[in-house]
Amino acid sequence: MTDDYQISGEYLHLLSEPAWQALGTPVAEALRGASGAATLLDVGAGTGLGTEVLAGAVPDGDVVAVEPSPVLRAVLLSRIAARPDLRQRVTVLAGDALGVDLPDRLGAVLAMNMIGHLSPEGRRLFLRRVAERLVPGAPLVLNLQPPAEPTSVPFEVFAAVPVGRHTYEGGGSAEPSGPDSVTWRMRYRVLDADGTTVREDHAAYHWHVTASEVLLAELAEAGLVGEVGPLDVVRAVRRP
Repeated sequence: MTDDYQISGEYLHLLSEPAWQALGTPVAEALRGASGAATLLDVGAGTGLGTEVLAGAVPDGDVVAVEPSPVLRAVLLSRIAARPDLRQRVTVLAGDALGVDLPDRLGAVLAMNMIGHLSPEGRRLFLRRVAERLVPGAPLVLNLQPPAEPTSVPFEVFAAVPVGRHTYEGGGSAEPSGPDSVTWRMRYRVLDADGTTVREDHAAYHWHVTASEVLLAELAEAGLVGEVGPLDVVRAVRRP
């Protein structure tokens, strides 16, 4: 299996931390109703920034964190193992949203920054898989990411984080690559104190775009009632 994060994985955790400083509160609020009596699932867990929020929101629950990328999973496992409060509660699985074996009962599902990796058919299958397993009142929490339609996105630096004598910078642009997708072209740079580029890496990945009204309709088809909250964090629960 090709690892989309083979190149960017070196940078992803560091450059994702600023975004998660903003996302943490909306995600934690969207997790209201989560039940520690059933498995808490983090799909596409990445390096574990969302896993920590999920575990913190339900301190009496066991978490299963699923991540297909070996590079990101290595960071995830190392970070979980380094925290005594999490290493007894969080199980890390190598797998993806459609292939991983799911428990019969789910107390919450977190799926941040990953829905665009799924085709429209795969997305609907994923929503059905988790919807039929969520216990009453338990939320599915995911997010929408721009663009909402296949359109060009000009290059922009997303984050720049200093570490020691270097600053790590990540940015990207996107171009349409199909009727419902774009290709993101990412640039990662390591800069020294005077702004000189020490090292530069590039990566590209395919992303299926989703408008909010489309996602909400697909949630409804799966038997879920969804709402879009701050920072495009989506919360959905089973219909009564």
